[in-house]
Amino acid sequence: MDKLGNSKEKLNVIDLLSGLGENWTFLKRNFPNSNFYALDFSENMINLSKQKADKIFGKNLNLICDNLLDNKLESNSFDIVSCAYGLKTFNEEQLNIIAKEVHRILKPNGKFSFVEVSKPKNKVLLYFYSFYLGKIIPILGKIFLGNPEDYKMLWIYTSKFQSSENVKDIFEKHGLEVNIDKYFGGCASGLNGKKINK
Repeated sequence: MDKLGNSKEKLNVIDLLSGLGENWTFLKRNFPNSNFYALDFSENMINLSKQKADKIFGKNLNLICDNLLDNKLESNSFDIVSCAYGLKTFNEEQLNIIAKEVHRILKPNGKFSFVEVSKPKNKVLLYFYSFYLGKIIPILGKIFLGNPEDYKMLWIYTSKFQSSENVKDIFEKHGLEVNIDKYFGGCASGLNGKKINK
């Protein structure tokens, strides 16, 4: 998320596939005077995140329940787009739609940053990481949230997604300047850049 920089200007900032607001503390700290938006397709997730939204933003967060693949967001309206852990569940056709939508909603030279869990290439790290995501996380999900089912799919999605490197060409094809970063030995990867000024 540091790739987005910081600003005290009054920008329009949106967190896509916002879930429980993993990015919100960072966004509020780095863009303190901005207008904040968060979009998620799950009404349940929106409801669960409301308390956190009020704590971080007060009343200055517009929570939007909508489908990113077919949304009503205004074109050329956002300076900053962030997203954490939302790409891995989409197929290639859907990723093309997402890239197109990111380009559409960003202002010229607007910035974006996505971070996603990824499949490391180091075999030793891969063994322990796949065990952690595939076995340990579902157990923790059952203990703390009472529902391990969603977490059982985490490694399956991650293994299929591989890395943000596989999305770079898709985003570039839709008029976005893209950089790739790897974190924690490739256990996570980042996709960041800006909308080319056209």
